[in-house]
Amino acid sequence: MARKARITREAVLLAAVQIADAEGREAVTIAAVSKALGIKPPSLYNHIDSLDELRTMVAVHTLQDLYTKLAEKIRGLSGKDAVLAFSHGFMSYAREHPGLYETAQILPNPRDTELQQASEQIVHLSLEMLEPYGLPEEQGIHVVRGLRSLIHGFISLERASGFGIPLEVKDSFEYNLHLLFAGLDAQVNKG
Repeated sequence: MARKARITREAVLLAAVQIADAEGREAVTIAAVSKALGIKPPSLYNHIDSLDELRTMVAVHTLQDLYTKLAEKIRGLSGKDAVLAFSHGFMSYAREHPGLYETAQILPNPRDTELQQASEQIVHLSLEMLEPYGLPEEQGIHVVRGLRSLIHGFISLERASGFGIPLEVKDSFEYNLHLLFAGLDAQVNKG
């Protein structure tokens, strides 16, 4: 008789990531992950403390993966080119991994330093790509929030089939990014 493979915390995370990627955040349950691993649900608690911890682990994994992919997309770029590459990379990630994207949309608990750091990495990457605009830190944060809202809004509406007018969504996305650039250029020229 073959021995069962030893279950590790990493194996638990990978099973949860696969479930989230395929079915979304709510599908990540103790029962579903246990079944995927071929173990009884109580055995999962040898590796995690709670369902909340498990879902947070998936969110951290997703944010770190997204950060890596976005950093790769904008490597060597700056200003508008970086913002365009970042925005399209973000949109592509959400389209390719809608369940993981959904899982990462939780507010970081200030006491969860790993989730906080994973979230902040993307914010810092965003601020770095905006450096050519020479914005003070507070204005940079405003722009990062606006860009995130723009991207997330398009992702959310697209997922909900909320774009009914027969215009290409990608054209609307590009148009709004260029409005952002016009605002940034006006801000820079004003200063």
